[in-house]
Amino acid sequence: MIFTVCLCAGIKTYGQQETPLREAVECRARGGLPNVLAKLKSGSEVRIAYLGGSITEQNGWRPKTLDWFRTGFPNANIVEINAAIGGTGSDLGVYRVRHDVLDRKPDLLFVEFAVNDSGAPPDRILKAMEGIVRQTWRANPATDICFVYTLTEGMLGNLEGGRFPRAASTMEQVADHYGIPSIHMGLETARLHQVGKLIFSGPLPKTDAEKAAVSGKIVFSGDGVHPYPETGHQLYLESVVRSMAEIQKRGVGGKHPMPPPLMADNWAQAKMVPLSSAKLSSGWQKLDPAAHPLAQRFQSRMPELWRANKAGESIAFRFKGTSLSIYDLLGPDCGQVSVTLDGKPAVTMPRFDAFSNYHRLATLQVADGLPNTVHTVTLRILSEQPNKLQILHQRRENESIKELDPKVYNDTAWYAGAILLIGDLVP
Repeated sequence: MIFTVCLCAGIKTYGQQETPLREAVECRARGGLPNVLAKLKSGSEVRIAYLGGSITEQNGWRPKTLDWFRTGFPNANIVEINAAIGGTGSDLGVYRVRHDVLDRKPDLLFVEFAVNDSGAPPDRILKAMEGIVRQTWRANPATDICFVYTLTEGMLGNLEGGRFPRAASTMEQVADHYGIPSIHMGLETARLHQVGKLIFSGPLPKTDAEKAAVSGKIVFSGDGVHPYPETGHQLYLESVVRSMAEIQKRGVGGKHPMPPPLMADNWAQAKMVPLSSAKLSSGWQKLDPAAHPLAQRFQSRMPELWRANKAGESIAFRFKGTSLSIYDLLGPDCGQVSVTLDGKPAVTMPRFDAFSNYHRLATLQVADGLPNTVHTVTLRILSEQPNKLQILHQRRENESIKELDPKVYNDTAWYAGAILLIGDLVP
């Protein structure tokens, strides 16, 4: 049964932003997924893409839904496009959707960013999500899109009160405008929690005594965010299956119409430019995926990966546009970067945080909302390291660390791979 609670939408204010919180409905089928369903039924090759964060990256609802499609349409050759990156939101997804998804020609694109976008301003969510849609349909107007929403423990209050949290409510505006179906995969989870049949976070019971202690309740996750594959992600799968029964009734095949933009300044022009297009100082080294483990690990995500670690090594370029970030890595050996934009005082940006006991993808946001004119930027490695021990201790899990291995942490490296632009480089 689809869990629907009728309640007038509330309003939350975030600075000058007002976001109406939408009625909590598990599925809004809208224009359906007619093109991909027709291909599935015909037994053709079907390419299904998953663009999202760590919940999608898990061995959970993504492979479970793939298996469901493969079982339900055994004559189709279903190819997965896994474009999930933990800890990232739609504001990076809009830049990487071309490289990670569209170049591989998907027939269906699931977009999952409601959790990682939970702290983002509504206008950024609207611009990014609309940018993803418009880029997708500009590349292939027959590609079907489905928005899916997940949840954290902190979102239960909204859902149990009959409302979507803010990020999902904002994304629904884009879904309405473009006729995109949406599924809130966490609504049944919230219902079960509300009636006392689900424990949202805790260890999975293993022994008979532990199972008896939870009285047969479902234990959803271990950390309040990432579901257990056998329980929480199974609930996510079941929500998709229920929703597909309604979605299959909707829509007419063919090209999706491209209406006028919802946001005139949406990020449909977002692009990822290889770092080699900028002026790099002599100390930068392009890492070979065949020889360097980090380049090998991230080669499917970044067009190239460069490393420098000496103070003063720099990246410089000019661009005409409104937004600029650098697609880079955070990690144990990383230091700090000085950013100078249009001759203004330099700003220091650490490339190390409380999770930097390993390397992971990140973005260094230089500026947003700039006038659409020519800008000059220089990014330079600093000699001073951030206080890495103090930063690591911001996480309780790291409080026992007394000292850092100098061979791992004692460096001022910066790994960068691409320039993320709304605009274009200029000479």
